[in-house]
Amino acid sequence: MTGVRLWSYQPTNPLGGEPALKIWIDADAAPRDVKEIVFRAAKRLEIETVLVANQHLWTPPGNPLVKSVCVDGGPDVADQYIVDHAVAGDLVVTQDIPLAALLVPNQIAVLDVRGDEHTEETIGGRLSIRDFMDNLRSAGVTTQGPPPYDERAKRTFAAALDRTLTRLARQAL
Repeated sequence: MTGVRLWSYQPTNPLGGEPALKIWIDADAAPRDVKEIVFRAAKRLEIETVLVANQHLWTPPGNPLVKSVCVDGGPDVADQYIVDHAVAGDLVVTQDIPLAALLVPNQIAVLDVRGDEHTEETIGGRLSIRDFMDNLRSAGVTTQGPPPYDERAKRTFAAALDRTLTRLARQAL
């Protein structure tokens, strides 16, 4: 594939075949704290994790389960890579609601960096609000951004990640 550089480690699945679960991180805008929480969980649970961005990213030393994919720059190139490669039963961590709207119908779990899981029931409303706010900003209306990513947000994300991974692991059995 042109424009993609991949560093790979393929974990073995004790049950044979492909790993049952993979974590994808839309890494261009993911806070460092979110990535570190995911790295720890991936190591503890032995889950392959893929960072996708349009720049080279650091991966944690001593954790071959984490790899980085560097895609060409451009709008939504990293998003399209995730859409093309994530499969049902995987988990994607992203702040990108339009990306989440593409993934959720394919039975791909989507968690935002504040610990909210996008589902079939919630994604339509969240996409509508996102589009409405985008239209306001395009019209010159000043809107508030998200609150700072603080300790409470980190704890909420970590708890949601654990719940989601537990559910996905049970579903894979």
